[in-house]
Amino acid sequence: MGLFQMGPTLRTPALRTPALRIGVDLGGTKIEAIAFDPAGRMLMRHRVPTPAGDATARIAAIRDLVGLVEAQLGARGTVGVGTPGALSPVSGLIRNANSTCFNGQPLDRLLAEALGREVRIANDANCFALSEATDGAGAGVPVVFGVILGTGVGGGLVIDGKILTGRHAIAGEWGHNPLPWPEPGERPGPACYCGRTGCTETFLSGPGFAADHAAVTGEALLTAEIVARAEAGDGPARASLERYIDRLARGLAAVINLVDPDVIVLGGGLSNLTMLYEAVPARWGRYVFSDTVATRLVPPHHGDSSGVRGAAWLWPLPDRDSP
Repeated sequence: MGLFQMGPTLRTPALRTPALRIGVDLGGTKIEAIAFDPAGRMLMRHRVPTPAGDATARIAAIRDLVGLVEAQLGARGTVGVGTPGALSPVSGLIRNANSTCFNGQPLDRLLAEALGREVRIANDANCFALSEATDGAGAGVPVVFGVILGTGVGGGLVIDGKILTGRHAIAGEWGHNPLPWPEPGERPGPACYCGRTGCTETFLSGPGFAADHAAVTGEALLTAEIVARAEAGDGPARASLERYIDRLARGLAAVINLVDPDVIVLGGGLSNLTMLYEAVPARWGRYVFSDTVATRLVPPHHGDSSGVRGAAWLWPLPDRDSP
């Protein structure tokens, strides 16, 4: 007997070919589902709070959410799920998820059991990048790097419309490389949950930004408060923001040197800082190994919906994407 036992579900029509493409975003505070028709039109979005507790309650919530979508639309769909962390290619178990109840669990198999069909899952940053590369800010170009700047720092790489997962399922994890070209005082750097120090995430995440400001000024402020003070002319806050901009420029310059993307799309809470889209490219040229930098840094076209949209795109539409 598995971890999850089936309970009563809403019945939907048994279709030979799924008529919907359903995406699910498994977040720490909410679980969201989205459904598209065969023409790629969005039909429905619905979200529920993420249950507290173990994996069983969260899987049941996904099952019920998918059942609700299918019952209301009167059709069955493929299901893709975006989740923190990733499946280990060796064990087939989730690792590195901040929803720690899923670490060590075969999430794809548990969801397949609950939903009665194969389920595709991918890292949430990969889903974000796939959404923006498919029909968002990076549509129509060969190489898109999606960046998450939020509670953590994540990344996803899409090449010719397909996620590059990598041999160890860690492609795009730039947040756990050291901050490049360190300045005095930046080494060994803050401790990271991964067990190392000085990871890019410890400087460029929202908590990392706030911690840096507190370490220099002694003021414990939220990221939004630091930015507001900087925009109002506060000197220490402006200095903290300048350090953040320069560190982001260095971090993304290292990505450009390695991947050479056409477009970098920012997501997460810090992507709302509009100054980044001019200030960072103005600085990254001094670190990029090229005489010119044509890579574009852009905000997400689909905002905080990109993750759930990208989860739906994990499945092709048979009548549109297949021969």
